[in-house]
Amino acid sequence: MSQIERLKTIIQRTLTEIYRREVKDDSIGFLTITDCKVTKDLSYITIYYTILGQDNKREAARRALERSSNFVRSRLSQKVKMRKTPNLVFKYDESLDYGNFISEGLKKVIKEDE
Repeated sequence: MSQIERLKTIIQRTLTEIYRREVKDDSIGFLTITDCKVTKDLSYITIYYTILGQDNKREAARRALERSSNFVRSRLSQKVKMRKTPNLVFKYDESLDYGNFISEGLKKVIKEDE
């Protein structure tokens, strides 16, 4: 495992802990961090996440994540030793939604064949 991969895993675990225990924003709701991508120069972390709820909850959660980013960066820098504290970029992970869409389509096809 490369050093960047190891750091990515540590960052993902730490971010999950920060959001579960320290960020007190009800708009975030039930957040799952599905992946993190760290640039080689450690200047950016792209955080992929999913949230339970409808599209309006998803948008509220995105805004709450953006609002909390400075606090989270600060806590991350205290918990994970890095040369510099990276900027956080949030992206909704649509792979779960896509998987559910495919699954529902397959169920319909199977039901029609019976």
